Amino acid sequence: MLTLLRTRILAAALLPVFVVSAATVAMFLSVRLDDLDAAHRQRGRLLVRQLAMASEYGLFSGNQASLLGVATAIGAEEHVRSVAVYDAQGALRASAGAWTLKSYGDAATAAQEGLGRDRGVDTLMEVVAPASVVVEDWLDGPAAKTAAGPPPVGYAVLELSREGLEARTRGLLFWTLALGLAGIVLAWLIAERMGQRVMQPVMQVSRRIAQIGEGDLSVEPPSGKADPLEALQLGLNGMAEQLRAGRDVLEQRVAEVTQELRLKKEEAEIATLAKSRFLAAASHDLRQPAHALGMLMARLGQLPMDAPMRELVHSAELAVQATQDLLDALLDISRLDAGSVVVEMRPVSTVALLEKVQLSLGAMATHKGLRLCVLPGRHWVLSDAVLLQRIVMNLAHNAVRYTERGSVLIACRPVGGGRHVRIDVRDSGIGISEEHQARIFQEFYQVGNAQRDRSYGLGLGLSIVERGARLLRHPVGLQSAPGCGTRFSITVPVATAPTVGDDHPQDLAAPGEGATSARVMVIEDDRLSLDAIRALLESWGYEVRAVPDLDQAVAALQDGFVPQVLVSDYRIGGGVSGMDAIARLSALAGCTIPACLISGDTDVRFIQAAKESGLALLHKPVRPAKLRSLLRRLAGEGQGAPGS
Repeated sequence: MLTLLRTRILAAALLPVFVVSAATVAMFLSVRLDDLDAAHRQRGRLLVRQLAMASEYGLFSGNQASLLGVATAIGAEEHVRSVAVYDAQGALRASAGAWTLKSYGDAATAAQEGLGRDRGVDTLMEVVAPASVVVEDWLDGPAAKTAAGPPPVGYAVLELSREGLEARTRGLLFWTLALGLAGIVLAWLIAERMGQRVMQPVMQVSRRIAQIGEGDLSVEPPSGKADPLEALQLGLNGMAEQLRAGRDVLEQRVAEVTQELRLKKEEAEIATLAKSRFLAAASHDLRQPAHALGMLMARLGQLPMDAPMRELVHSAELAVQATQDLLDALLDISRLDAGSVVVEMRPVSTVALLEKVQLSLGAMATHKGLRLCVLPGRHWVLSDAVLLQRIVMNLAHNAVRYTERGSVLIACRPVGGGRHVRIDVRDSGIGISEEHQARIFQEFYQVGNAQRDRSYGLGLGLSIVERGARLLRHPVGLQSAPGCGTRFSITVPVATAPTVGDDHPQDLAAPGEGATSARVMVIEDDRLSLDAIRALLESWGYEVRAVPDLDQAVAALQDGFVPQVLVSDYRIGGGVSGMDAIARLSALAGCTIPACLISGDTDVRFIQAAKESGLALLHKPVRPAKLRSLLRRLAGEGQGAPGS
């Protein structure tokens, strides 16, 4: 800012000087150049006239030597290139210098039309006239009688070089411009000096303002010189004093408020810790009865009953399933928010991915009269198989749930020059207006379900999709309009297909069908859950030993019950975890017993520890179908256990 102000002061001072200097130089050059040209021409005319007067006697008397002497003398003058003398008939009688005109006619034409200027030569011609004689007749008195104008006796021609004129012109230009430039430089130095004297107090004020802005509120006395901005500096000092006093008061208040906030923060942290403990305990305690209820309802559904009882049991199963869906969704969101989900990026087949989606939703689509079309292509993408499948499953499930007629299309297509694959889930439903599109990824937000009708879901599916996609760094797209359906898309990077194996990755393959007559030991400290899972497993044909703690599990093993599968709760009392119990029993059995953990805990540290142990983990409430599938696979692995 100060540099710009200084530049403007210099410009204001120098512009008038430059204009006046330029005008003066231009006027002076114009006048002087005209004077030089006039002087040059006048000298030429004098020389040619002198040549003509001196040649009159030689031409009249025919004295060739006289003509040559005159021509030589005039030709020796400075800048005279050549001279020539012609008689009355146009014959050349004498010449000197580098004569270029061959005849009298050429000389006359050059003199009249100014030829030769392009060669830097001026051609001048003068008539050589005979001298006039005054005759006095003594008889007639003193009257004078002049002879009537006699014809010319010849012509004198002179070529005068313009080099001298041009040299003087160049010298004049040089010195004139040099003097003008010197005047401008002198004016610039004077303006610079004056500008410094003007800018010095301004810069001092600016520097003082900058110091105040940086927090330096000390008082500086004026410079003591004749300062036009002394009043402004005194005002700045007064303002600095007021700011310093205000800053001291503000710092004291900030310190007090900071102390209060620190106390509030500590109280909030204590409250948050208490809330977290309460929610963890409440979650665990809520999952325990929900888990037991699910096991009991599955067992109840296997018993013979009449039609009204069957309908009542079916309604109860739906209520239990809704509770389990809510707990599962809340668990997924809490795990994604807590960062406890460890992503394992590896090649995933879109064929295997979408086949399972089609198998899971095909019956639901058929029941609603919808056409479910799946076009997986044969692509391999780089992602986490489990998390990507959950994302696509949620999108597809929403599409089928909210579409009343028409079709649902799930397709994969390459985009971005083949570097990515876009998985589209398109439906022919009612569509989503633009005002709702930014909010549908929020928890529990549902369009057109203000009454919270459970048949429309919980409003958590898209929230899980958004969190999972953000964790995987897979962009999610949405295109929709009322009456035009909806298209959700997720863009996944392409991966190189594995060289060994088929299109079905291991984590998406169906579990093995193990025998249902395997021996299973269940360790569960909650009596209600223990009885429920034992009854359910026995109804499936398993030989079950259900114990509440590790000591009884060890006693059962020592009595000869060597399980082929271990199912343990994470918390089994006595400060022993389910992982410790599984390790202890495997050591006593002398082999690794296939096992899984069941827990209602959502603590991040527990989830990470279970993952690092390599044990399968089922979160309460466990769906009976999921438990049965896992037991079949584990029972197949445990066929080689002792006693099998």
